[in-house]
Amino acid sequence: MTDNVLYYGDNLDVLRHHVKDESVDLVYLDPPFNSNASYNVLFAEQSGERSAAQIRAFQDTWRWDRSAAAAYQEAVEAGGDLSKAMQAFRTILGDSNMLAYLAMMAPRLMELGRVLKPTGSLYLHCDPNASHYLKLLLDSILGPENFRNEIIWRRYGAHNDVGQGSRHFGRVHDTLLFYGMGDDAVWEQQFVPLDPSYVEQTYRGVEPATGRRYTTTPMTGPGGAAKGNPVFTWNGHTRAWRYSEETMQRLHAEGRIHYSGTGYARQKLYLDESKGVPVQDIWADISSLSGAHAERLGYQTQKPEALLERILRASSNKGEVVLDPFCGCGTTVAVAERLGRRWIGIDLTHLATSLIKGRLKDAFNESAEFRVVGEPVSVEDARELAGSDPYQFQWWALGLVGARPADEKKGADKGVDGRIFFHDEPGGKTKQIILSVKAGKTGRAHVHELRGVMEREGAEMAALLTFQPPTQPMTADAASAGFYSSPGWNTTHPRIQLLTVEQLLGGKGIDYPHLTSVTFRKAPKSEQAAPAADTLFGT
Repeated sequence: MTDNVLYYGDNLDVLRHHVKDESVDLVYLDPPFNSNASYNVLFAEQSGERSAAQIRAFQDTWRWDRSAAAAYQEAVEAGGDLSKAMQAFRTILGDSNMLAYLAMMAPRLMELGRVLKPTGSLYLHCDPNASHYLKLLLDSILGPENFRNEIIWRRYGAHNDVGQGSRHFGRVHDTLLFYGMGDDAVWEQQFVPLDPSYVEQTYRGVEPATGRRYTTTPMTGPGGAAKGNPVFTWNGHTRAWRYSEETMQRLHAEGRIHYSGTGYARQKLYLDESKGVPVQDIWADISSLSGAHAERLGYQTQKPEALLERILRASSNKGEVVLDPFCGCGTTVAVAERLGRRWIGIDLTHLATSLIKGRLKDAFNESAEFRVVGEPVSVEDARELAGSDPYQFQWWALGLVGARPADEKKGADKGVDGRIFFHDEPGGKTKQIILSVKAGKTGRAHVHELRGVMEREGAEMAALLTFQPPTQPMTADAASAGFYSSPGWNTTHPRIQLLTVEQLLGGKGIDYPHLTSVTFRKAPKSEQAAPAADTLFGT
């Protein structure tokens, strides 16, 4: 059975080098897109002067530049229907940001088509800005004959994008493009509860002895005798019946037939046996997440677990493999784990992989078994990451100690790279530790600077994460900051702590008291999670 794996890296590279042909049963992807950009921006012609180093493929923005042009050329040169689709898009869209988005998506969708089993399914989650173009891409890759549904998810009841001066209706929905590969693709019909008003109007019958509510339906066979339905007399009425006389007798004995005043038979359908209403292609019963939802982790594009649960239950079985190549905060991964599916998650940021690891630990204790591929496992790995992408190194290092980055959008940090928030006394205020991450040479000046920032921020403690072991003067200056005394624990902890990457990889963390860490919102415990042992140090 396939291991559960969380990959850090560009999903195009991961798919090409780590995921085998026809090995995945279900793909769900929610690729980032600049939904808030105006059509003037999305479809405007671009000069293409931006260098490839200036664009990140998975940021929530897409621009036509050299990198996008190269991706477009690769898709065209691959030939086939995808090549024709991309050339048509360029004719219609020109060298626009929208074409850049489609050029970046094309090879990724090709790889997803490759890894999908002949009985697999794919759901692509998008918004109306690009859904029609993405459908044409998927038609060219998976085949239009495998298209099943355009699902409309009404994520808001109303939206505040309709105001004074607006010239459009409220934009309240997302689109999911659903493809099933052939007649043997996994499918399990999903149901939603019956509307209470429908129940009152329809299930009017009540059995006196049991109190069970029921409605009735005709027992005559559709199409009559001409369709082969048996003709016989039942309780004085001769008809072409849906059932044989033997079955009618059984239903009568079970009390499942209702007789009118003339003795005409109708079958009872009990309310307590109804599965509900089959789910249609407009999903208005699942709302987007708000601050009031316990599962919300503060991740901007987080989707509700109910949405993914419906998809996984409909198009996969227990033990099958689910893949999310843009897994973000890990909703697909968490739902797959809870429902007993195997999973593969891919994301380009260490911020996301750290969040997913914490989410799985919070929800499943230690019962969720998975591997992480692509993260540094040695000091040299970490040094290579720091050299290639300092921000990813910073996010990775902060993730090792459970810290939240101070600015996820790479702005000015005012000396603070990350923060840990904690409570160490019941009913007490939220307290914090500020963190600074240094990939280069460090000295006493960094300790002095960190102490000043700690005092300016009103933080209880601070930590400096470095490659180089601290010098004796650095250690002495850190010690001079004294200790934080915990009123809840009656313990003391160094106010300034110096930790190296080697120590972090060895499992050492920040010494601080915490009844509850509140750095990230915790995922609720899964009903399938094993109970955790009581521990004073649990986070």
